[in-house]
Amino acid sequence: MMTGDEYRASLNDGRETYFEGKQITDLPGDPILGQTVDSAAAGYDRFYDPTPGAIGAFMKVPSSAEELREQVELHETVDLLTHVTYASIMTLLTVADRIEDQLPDNAARIRTYVEDAQQRDIRITQCITDAKGDRSKRAGNQEDPDAYVRVIERKDDGVVIRGAKLHISAASMGHELMTIPTKAMRPGEEDYAIAAMVPVNAPGVKIINTTYAPRHQDKRDFPVSGRNHTPEGFVIFDDVFVPNERIFLDGIPEFASVFAHSLGLWERLGGLSSMASGYDRLVGFAQLISEANGLEKMGHIKEKISEMMINATLIRASLEAALQNCSITSDGAAFPNELYTNVGKYHGAANYSMMVRHLHDIAGGSILTAPGIADLENEETGHLIRKYMSTKQSVDGLYRTKLFHAIRDTTADALGGWSAVTNIQAGGGLYAQRIVSRMHYDLEHAKQMALEYAHMGEYINQG
Repeated sequence: MMTGDEYRASLNDGRETYFEGKQITDLPGDPILGQTVDSAAAGYDRFYDPTPGAIGAFMKVPSSAEELREQVELHETVDLLTHVTYASIMTLLTVADRIEDQLPDNAARIRTYVEDAQQRDIRITQCITDAKGDRSKRAGNQEDPDAYVRVIERKDDGVVIRGAKLHISAASMGHELMTIPTKAMRPGEEDYAIAAMVPVNAPGVKIINTTYAPRHQDKRDFPVSGRNHTPEGFVIFDDVFVPNERIFLDGIPEFASVFAHSLGLWERLGGLSSMASGYDRLVGFAQLISEANGLEKMGHIKEKISEMMINATLIRASLEAALQNCSITSDGAAFPNELYTNVGKYHGAANYSMMVRHLHDIAGGSILTAPGIADLENEETGHLIRKYMSTKQSVDGLYRTKLFHAIRDTTADALGGWSAVTNIQAGGGLYAQRIVSRMHYDLEHAKQMALEYAHMGEYINQG
């Protein structure tokens, strides 16, 4: 296993990564991206075990509902790079289980890779969303055939791929890019049915980074994003060679969707878990700021917070159902229930804006206009700000100001915008979650129940 310092050193491998128009040759030393490196390095140190052959606890494959719950709770406390590595490992094992009967060699190659990745203690990120070009056309009908990642050349020892993948969290911070089809492919789209593991420093890989990290010298006004932030990568495969041993699927379109659906399961479980905690925090902020404002006993405030509580509880209940009703594969691995995972993730994403709207309505305009911490320290203005930001004897102006900063940073600034979009898009948009929910809902049983309830049993199984 690697230590944090060894992880930092491993990033100096010739990778081609860019940020704000410049190539970054020293990721750990960059004033903004380096903070994310430090967070990932801390994760390495946290899980480091010098025992030969040891595997990080965060990579443990769960074998029961209880172990699955333990992993979910553990991943609530890790950095994003560590989490997406686990989701990548579990995605690959899910794929292996689902294709083994028809593609046993591919499944074996996947399992071999997983064991190797665990032993090398590397970090893996997920490349799934293509540039897509004209969204009204399929991959094989685009004016530019590179709108979806595709194989442009096949050789005896591997393939050459070209294209781009968007919205790749922590792409520059990991060691390998799990590159898989974004959707189902059809006959004639064989070149787009490519799934492979690509090293970040492979020749032809270029990564352009964006981030919601605050660009302010005083990070105290950004109590959340000023401490932890993760860049999003725009990953370009500019004629990248991939050797055969790193290819998990090539040219078999009917299996392309297996990779996308498998990743969706684990990304949505992660999103559901994150929303369960996030929704509770939003309720907490709403109650705290209502108390600080002296409005906690007002009927309309209590009503809004009650609605927020109900939604938070439904999300938590969906997570519990997904874990408790897990399935055990032939390998003995526990996978979350598909229906409860997708329904919970959908409900959370669809109602997030309502949660934030209630919080903003309760809190008021100082979410955006509260003075900064440095202003509170100014000898001329600080005591006056503190005086007028207080509301009663028991509510200090500094405390209330800090609450406003936390609410703004979490819901109404760059991090807030990132959260609003990613809650919907992570693991696929709302439409994708509706599709999977419908696939796994027992509609025939529901119809049978309705007919039985209506004393129309003679019509059961008639169509």
